Amino acid sequence: MNRVKKHSTELLNRYPDKFNVDFQQNKKIIDEIAKVNSKELRNQIAGYIASYINKLNKEQNKKIEQDVDET
Repeated sequence: MNRVKKHSTELLNRYPDKFNVDFQQNKKIIDEIAKVNSKELRNQIAGYIASYINKLNKEQNKKIEQDVDET
């Protein structure tokens, strides 16, 4: 597992309700709760978290639509 995924997963496990799909907000939250020495690494983590949450939301919406279609 590369370091971006490792750090992102750790942050999401510790603070699951702080992050969302907004990249800019995720950057600010990471600055508040974690010490990341590199601006580039912080941006990569924030982007990974945003895309990961977006992917989860799409999967949940797809599942909800399938459940509605079945009824």
